Amino acid sequence: MVSVHEKLKGFVGHRWVVFVCAMWDMSFAGTSYMFGSISPVIKTSMGYNQKQVAFLSVAKDLGDNVGLLAGKISQVSPIWALILVGVFQNVLGYGLVWLIVTHQFPALPLWLLCIIIFVGQNGSTYYNTAALVSCVQSFPESRGPVVGILKGFVGLSGAIWTQIIAMIQLPDQASLIFIIAVGPAMVSSTLMFIIRPVQSYKQSRASDASGFMYIYSICLLLAAYLMGVLLLENMFDLDQSTITLFAVILLVLILLPVIVPILLVFFSGPQSNDQEALLEPPLVEATKSKHVVEETSTSTSTSTKTKHVQNQKNINAPKLEVLPLSEGPRDVFQFQARLWQAVTKAAKKIKGKNGPHRGEDFTLSQAMAKADFWIMFFSLVMGAGSGLTMINNMGQICQSLGDDNVNVYVSVISISNFLGRVGGGYFSEVIVRNLGYPRVVALAVIQAVMSLGLGYYVLGLVGQVYVVAICNGFGYGAHWSIAVAAASELFGLKNFGTLYNFLTMASPAGSLFLSGFVASTIYDYYAEQQAKQRMLTMPYVTGNNELLLCEGNICFSLTCGILALVCLFAASLSLVLVHRTKRFYAQLYGESRT
Repeated sequence: MVSVHEKLKGFVGHRWVVFVCAMWDMSFAGTSYMFGSISPVIKTSMGYNQKQVAFLSVAKDLGDNVGLLAGKISQVSPIWALILVGVFQNVLGYGLVWLIVTHQFPALPLWLLCIIIFVGQNGSTYYNTAALVSCVQSFPESRGPVVGILKGFVGLSGAIWTQIIAMIQLPDQASLIFIIAVGPAMVSSTLMFIIRPVQSYKQSRASDASGFMYIYSICLLLAAYLMGVLLLENMFDLDQSTITLFAVILLVLILLPVIVPILLVFFSGPQSNDQEALLEPPLVEATKSKHVVEETSTSTSTSTKTKHVQNQKNINAPKLEVLPLSEGPRDVFQFQARLWQAVTKAAKKIKGKNGPHRGEDFTLSQAMAKADFWIMFFSLVMGAGSGLTMINNMGQICQSLGDDNVNVYVSVISISNFLGRVGGGYFSEVIVRNLGYPRVVALAVIQAVMSLGLGYYVLGLVGQVYVVAICNGFGYGAHWSIAVAAASELFGLKNFGTLYNFLTMASPAGSLFLSGFVASTIYDYYAEQQAKQRMLTMPYVTGNNELLLCEGNICFSLTCGILALVCLFAASLSLVLVHRTKRFYAQLYGESRT
């Protein structure tokens, strides 16, 4: 009989404990979505105009997406060291921002503050890399559910932090920057020795399906609960005790996934798992297996050599031959094969397509030589870039409309982002497996929905902020669940990490132009016009905060109109990619529908 001490030791080293702790870490690591809540206080304290705030948001986006260094460090150091680097960057970057905003540290130039925010936000890439690497290696046969759930909790973290902050009752908005600096760092440093790769060959996999289903249920329950709490807080004036109760219930829901490893370790019978099936087989079976493998290898090697000799004959043979009339059907077939080979090789040379084909393994340089890759990239630049632009400017949008519920809308974006990642992946899977259409069809639909949401804001109708927050949050999240899967199908999995890291650069690249130049320029223009209309005697000065405020729907209506057109153009690019890849997807998933 296994002692309690041994069970406790097995519990700490169980891969489901690693996964649950990684979920907790991701629940508090997605501070990127909190920028809309802290940008107004940074703008007010530093006397920035909207364009300068936009540059800060771009620096934040770059820090949140550039994770190449974290990936390299994960290959040469233990996971706890990777998390420790993220903790250091997180505290250093946002800690300095808090000191500067509260005037405890001298003001710095804009470019230097951009670097500081980049460093602070870049700490989250170390948390994400540590969690993903640990869990994917611990669940090698369930990478899809693992990545989707972890990314979903990252999307929910903004809403989770909003409820915790409401319970704490911060004295001012500047204190929120301090929470962002130390909160994720405290959680990650507490869990950094538990989150690590665990060898899974000695652990059960029979309960994985039910375990993941339970986790999915918790995710959906969390999203529904947070949405209900937000609606209640927005509709009614709740007292502090009720808000505290809601936050406590939220924390309990976050802790619920730990039930899975508890049941597996403490309440599973000694033979209830599949450890015997996962351990080494008996010697006789192993010997038989070895003989089978050797025979298979021998036959495969012989077949390969035969094919190689035949290919060499075909290569050395003349490209075109005059077939004598006396030759039989076999010679006719060989002649047709050689003729087809010569024609296809000539076509490849003419068209310059001597690289891998769709579905094969591409390197980054090979993918960059393909039109499909750049069509997908620029579709992400415009679609995800538009969504990120609205997310980053949510604080200014609410301020221009006189709405103080910035944290509520940030939470709505977080929940919508989570649902977009889960729903977008499910929707695209239905499209490819049940209909046989390219996965990017779902991306085009999502981008069209984003365009409709942005158009709704332009019209200035009731609930415009809710609509644009839901549509853009859902759309932005769906971009990454759909595009990631499509990229793996089109360009292979061998070099997928490099390809994925390059594609993620599309989001900050789009935000750099759409937020840094389009949205901020329009906002500052109308702010200047309103200042002139108020007959201010002072000229328009960048450092004067009063002259930089824009009020009314006009501040972002033109921007939303432009972004709506950009999303439509992104959808058209996605449809071009659909047209180019429809035959490939019909071949790839056609058999699954028959």
